[in-house]
Amino acid sequence: MPTDIAQHAVQLADELRLALHHAFRRIRQESDNDPSGLTLQQKLLLSSISVQPGIGVAELARQEKLRGPTMSGHVKALEALNLVRRDAPDPDDRRRSGLLLTDHGTAVLEAIRARRRDWLARKLAQLPPEGAQALRNALVYLHEIGNDDD
Repeated sequence: MPTDIAQHAVQLADELRLALHHAFRRIRQESDNDPSGLTLQQKLLLSSISVQPGIGVAELARQEKLRGPTMSGHVKALEALNLVRRDAPDPDDRRRSGLLLTDHGTAVLEAIRARRRDWLARKLAQLPPEGAQALRNALVYLHEIGNDDD
């Protein structure tokens, strides 16, 4: 009997992965034509810096799986757009300065997130009440999966 449970879990995993993939792709597409004109990579970097203020360029490069010089180029472009600034150098390592969003960077990121959220809210508002409730119920388990340390 455990094999039936495992087979159902694998089938559900495949279906859920595909559904989430399509949903995330549509959400990302909603900000493709946003007025910021930023690339997806730039948006991802802004988001990472907002979640980890003060992150160093090298650490950000490792996290995003990019080479240091490539990341430096991205950071310089974000600085030129007044979206990111470097914090004061680390007193223990003067070569390292953390990255922070500027006020403009924060506003741009909030606008991107609002656009995506508003699109998703419009789609959710079109669901029948039982569909919205089913998603609400599923959130408990999605959070559980997402917070699992396995």
